[in-house]
Amino acid sequence: MVRNIKEQIQTDLNQAKETGQLRTERIREIVKSAVSQVASEFKEGSVEIRGLVKDAVSAVIESFQEKGTEIKEEVTASIEGALEGVNRKRHETIIQTQSELQRLQAQLDSEEEKLQQDVDVILAEIQETDTGTTTDTKNIIDSAVNALKDSDEVSLLRKRYAQLQAQLAIVRANLAARYGGRSEEIQNYLEEAKTWYNQARPQAEVVATQVAQKRSQLEDKLGKAGTAIAKKEVQIKQTLRELLLATADLFKEKDTADKN
Repeated sequence: MVRNIKEQIQTDLNQAKETGQLRTERIREIVKSAVSQVASEFKEGSVEIRGLVKDAVSAVIESFQEKGTEIKEEVTASIEGALEGVNRKRHETIIQTQSELQRLQAQLDSEEEKLQQDVDVILAEIQETDTGTTTDTKNIIDSAVNALKDSDEVSLLRKRYAQLQAQLAIVRANLAARYGGRSEEIQNYLEEAKTWYNQARPQAEVVATQVAQKRSQLEDKLGKAGTAIAKKEVQIKQTLRELLLATADLFKEKDTADKN
């Protein structure tokens, strides 16, 4: 079986060489396809699986011996392809689970919104109820209701939650790009990050110039990441890493501005 996969990989590589299509992305796809087919016959995480990865990488190294030590990109592509191949089933399970989580999150958001609407109605009725109270008592009731409506603690918790969700979505995009996620999956994570990011931004926010600049940079990086995915650029991983760092940096700066 090992001999077969090495032969298959090397045959496919030679064919790609002959047609002038042997780029790193093609190497990655060749290894991924070969490993994925054979890996399905073994138990996930088994010794055989680990040996399969080693032999797939060896097949690529042997095919590029004539390049000497200048084969870092080819080796990297072979490792990425092998890892994607052996983890294909697990990755599909992750996608399904993530899809279910998003469905539950949407349901949770809907229920929370309904709850907030009910609370707002009740508070409004409390304010509007005429029970013959004095002006002072009315003012006390209004003050108590407004305090509940405009709770800084609740607002801060919501912002923190949205910030964490935005960062988490970008982390998932990074992991998907690193371990074989499809471009559509990565794009979905970025769209999710944009949604949470917008929720983390107060509607009438007064921030320092530095924070505003970082926010602009983050929005620019989100746009660049989406463009890179659409073009299937090699630089997508680097772009996503920069996006993750920019997000963390922005929220740190925003926290500082809020305290000031």
